[in-house]
Amino acid sequence: MKITRRVMGPDGKMRKEDKVLTINVKPGWKAGTKITFQKEGDQLPGKIPADIVFIIRDKPHPHFVRQGSDIRYTAKVNLTQALTGCRIEVPTLSGERINITIDEVINPTTTKRIKGQGLPSPKEGKRGDLIVGFDIKFPEPHKLTSETKSLLKDLLPQSVY
Repeated sequence: MKITRRVMGPDGKMRKEDKVLTINVKPGWKAGTKITFQKEGDQLPGKIPADIVFIIRDKPHPHFVRQGSDIRYTAKVNLTQALTGCRIEVPTLSGERINITIDEVINPTTTKRIKGQGLPSPKEGKRGDLIVGFDIKFPEPHKLTSETKSLLKDLLPQSVY
């Protein structure tokens, strides 16, 4: 990170100085982690330079949402896949893809947990999990013919829980 601070020059005049502070962010650090550079602030006559403190923020990821050391991925499946089972490819943080076979009915609260595929936990020395949730795509209402609706009514149970 590049900072600009005020320092006293050899001629006794105040001037601005640019300095680069290097932050080595470790995998798995949580948002809110503070990195302190002691006495790197403005150097004013008769005063001890202040500390510079950086606070880590999570940057949104296109595929994953962080939940502590676990990460959550939402797989998109259609209604047929949700009712009959399917095989999906799940991306990992390392760039690999894991194939998961689902043999049961997927409902909106169904999740699958892949152990050890989450973020490293610096304090615990192990990795979190990759939790796969599901987004079920229903057919567009105008694409269901009355014949299809009739077939579905005959095939699917009508009981309400």
